[in-house]
Amino acid sequence: MEPPVVSLDNCDAVYEFYRDHRQRRITALAAYALLARRFRPRVGYAEGAERRLRELLGSRRPVIFAINHLSQHDPYTVAAMAWRSPLRSIIGRVRVLAKDELFADPAQRRKVDMMGGIPVFRGKDHGIRAVNAAGQQMMNICAERMKRGDHLAIFPEGTCNDVDPATVQAVGSGVGHIAFRAAKLGAPPALVSIGLSYGPRPPEAIEPSREEARSASFYFGVPVLELPDKPGEIARLVRADLQTALDGAVARY
Repeated sequence: MEPPVVSLDNCDAVYEFYRDHRQRRITALAAYALLARRFRPRVGYAEGAERRLRELLGSRRPVIFAINHLSQHDPYTVAAMAWRSPLRSIIGRVRVLAKDELFADPAQRRKVDMMGGIPVFRGKDHGIRAVNAAGQQMMNICAERMKRGDHLAIFPEGTCNDVDPATVQAVGSGVGHIAFRAAKLGAPPALVSIGLSYGPRPPEAIEPSREEARSASFYFGVPVLELPDKPGEIARLVRADLQTALDGAVARY
């Protein structure tokens, strides 16, 4: 099936394609390994988190990985972190939510598709009402993919944090709705929060340079195996749990 043009007025075809799209795992593994050599992130864990994460991944239960969003470099440093952590075992089976503009340039799209991207049409870009139907489809596709054994990586803040890199910004209810819908399909996901820090940032230089991004600090929180029943409560839990992981990343930078 030919990849459709990723545009809001073509969202039906877009999500029909990404319902089943799967990247080539060998290509993804090679790309993640290369990024790990380039960026060399440091990876830390809360007490007991690494062991519990390995057990969780071995159980084949779907997982939502929540990561704070600081920079345009994040997708690359996150990929490098995945190679240097227990997440290496699931490369090729993780869907990654990515804003639709990243699918516009063919070369960029190939990279995003290789990383398991699923397009998101954001209200801040197109208007809340305009993206409602597409958003519903996107959340349903994510839930279906988890039901079929995939995991999901998401920046739940929805946009880069240019306010305070040490504080998780508002988390929308989308992550809660996805988790809720997956549970309704019989695939209740676990939550793993991963804090990301590029170190102390002066107010006028929130966006790190590529060189500064090489020293990223990642920190895994303890997996949360039981999520609340309501989407809003899930979103609040995600924000609180992600803040704890971010505190760990900042402290270990």
